[in-house]
Order: sequence, then structure tokens, then C-alpha cells
Amino acid sequence: MLKAASTQAQSFTSDEYFQKARQTAFEQKKYAEAIQLCQQALKQSPDYLDIRIFLGRLYYWNNQKDSSLSELQAAFQKKPDYEDAAQALADITYFEEDYTKALNYSQIGLQYHPSSSGLAIRKAKCLAALLRHQEAYTYTDSLLRADPDNDQLRSLTSQLREYSNHNKVGVGYDYTYFDKQFTNPWHLINLDYSRQTKAGSFGGRVNYTNRFAQSGLQFEAEGYPRISKVFYAYANVGYSADMPLFPKWRAGFSLYANLPKAFEAESGFRYLNFDNNTWIYTISLGKYYKNFWFNARTYLSPGNNSISQSYTLTTRYYLKGADDYFSFFLGRGISPDDRLQATRLNSNYRLQTARIGGGYRFSLNKQHIFYLTVTYENVEYLPETKGNQLNFSVGYLLRF
Repeated sequence: MLKAASTQAQSFTSDEYFQKARQTAFEQKKYAEAIQLCQQALKQSPDYLDIRIFLGRLYYWNNQKDSSLSELQAAFQKKPDYEDAAQALADITYFEEDYTKALNYSQIGLQYHPSSSGLAIRKAKCLAALLRHQEAYTYTDSLLRADPDNDQLRSLTSQLREYSNHNKVGVGYDYTYFDKQFTNPWHLINLDYSRQTKAGSFGGRVNYTNRFAQSGLQFEAEGYPRISKVFYAYANVGYSADMPLFPKWRAGFSLYANLPKAFEAESGFRYLNFDNNTWIYTISLGKYYKNFWFNARTYLSPGNNSISQSYTLTTRYYLKGADDYFSFFLGRGISPDDRLQATRLNSNYRLQTARIGGGYRFSLNKQHIFYLTVTYENVEYLPETKGNQLNFSVGYLLRF
């Protein structure tokens, strides 16, 4: 290999070495060979900072951490106002969980390049890793208002939103009107509280309903524990003594993954206990694109002879920050996470439902959140017998 590199030294320029090193690293994943090519290039052009910075990254990918930091610090000291050098050092120190140093490199880079979204996102991630969530959210939200088309920034801001305040209380009201199935409308009122901790967000909810000319209560505990920078989870358990207004027991668990390119994936299950146990499995995929968020979700419930399926496609159009958006959704089937409608899953025959709806959510001073949602559903409430229903949801959240 060294002999081949020596022969190539007689015919390649430093730029050609650089290009070949990138191809060797990205296409073939041969980092040791790419390192040799960069070293040959630097012999010809020792002040070529792009090559030195790339060499620093290659060392890290090849598990040579000390060599990586040495090369990157040399490039940074040579030209501290060079954006790529600051970004590379912020990345490597962040990966090594030295978040204070990573934040420092990001901030130095931003002094020279205040409009750099790459450095801004790195700074926000470091603030979050240092558990300075409120500061991180305030920072990213202000950046997002100035650059609403940045999907990576929007994804990060949405993740930070729930961690920005220690406490959250909310109240919501749902009203459902039926044209045929029931004479009286359905009502659902919920009160919830959650608190942010180092391990994640945890809280409880009380649901009160009036339907079938009866009233009932449901109590729930819920949490969003953080697992790593990439993964977090959803866990829920609920109980009600007022069947069939609510299931006697409900539970749920999902694992979420924050993926590159502003994607988010989820996989999990829901459990409902009425007279029988009902297990429902869910997967979803979300994507931020400029001012939009798209999400496709399915619920799958195995039966005796088939699998009942529910699908929902949701999109949001963000106006300013993470809590200001219009939403639109289209779906088929019943969601077990819909506290008002999930009681319809208490049947061996899965009746068909088609729905369409939209909503508006907005914030005041980032602490006061208001929302309104309207849904139209065409429901098969008896075999081959359908009716229409309208649902109106309003709510308020306070973060403090």
C-alpha cells in the first residue's frame, strides 16, 4: 500500500489526492487507505485546511481519537475563523461527550459566522446535552422564526419543546355530535399534569366522560423517558371502574428514534381490556420538510381470521415556532389513542370508519398554548349501516 501511494505521489496533485480520499472513505469505507491519501496530499500542500480537517474526521472514524483531535486543533489554531474547523471540533468533542468543549467550539465559530445554521444546531444540541433545555429551546425557537424552512432546526426545536419547562398543565374538551347513531352527544373532559426530570417527562391524566347517558372517570399515568441522544420512549397505563365508557385497563409503549435528515420512527403496542383483551401494534414514520411535518401511522390488531388495520396520514404547516401550526389529517379505522372513540374497539366485529379533519394550534409567549380541532367521521355503527358524526376539540396548555 505504501509503495502504491509513493507511485501515485508522482502523478496526483493534492486536489486529486483529496478527491480520491473522499471516494475511498465514503464509497468503500476504507478509512486507513483514505488517511494515507490525505497524508500524501498534505506533503504537497501542508496549509490545505480542508484536507487537514477531513483527515481529522478520518482519524476519528478509524478509532484514532488522539490523532483526530490533534489534526483538528492544528487546523483550528491555524485559522480560528474557518467554519469547517469549528464544526468538526464541535462534532468530535460532542461524540466524546465533552459537551462543554463542543459548546465552546460552536460559540467561537458563531462569533465569526453568526448566520451558520450548522453551528447553531450544534450549539443547541450541546445546550440540550448539558440539560440546559429551556435555554436550548428558546435559542432554537428564535432561530426557527428567522429561518422557518430549516427542517433540521424544526425537528430539533420540536424535540426540545417538551423539555423547555419543568411543569406542564393542560385542560381539554371534546364534543361529538351524531346524526343517526345516538340521540345525545358525547362529552369528554381531560385534565393532565406532567413534570420534566433528568430522566424525561412524567405525569398523570384524569378523563371524565358523559356518553350513553352515563358518566365515568379514567385515571392514567404517562411518561416519556429519555434513553439516549437518539432514542426515547412512551409509556402509559390507565384504569377505569366505569366500563364500557372506558376500558377497564389500558396500556401502551412505543420506542421512538430521532433519525438523520429530520426523520422520526416509532414502533410499539397498545393494550385495551374491556370484556376481552385487545392488543394493537403501531408503527409510524415522520419527516420534517421545510415548514411541513408529515407523518404516516398504522395500527394493526390481530383477530381470529384477519388483522384489523387503521391508517392515518397527518401533515402540519408551521407558521412560526414549534407550537404554531395548521394541521390536516385523513384516516381510516379507529385509533386506540383516541380516548373518546376507542370504546368502539370493544367489539369482535371491526366496523369501518373514515375520517377527515384539521386544526389550528398557536402559542402566546411560548408558555400559553391553545388548540382547536374539527373532525368529520363516516362511521359504520352496525354492519352495512353508516352514520355521520362531528367532533370538536378545544384545549389549553400552560408551561412553567
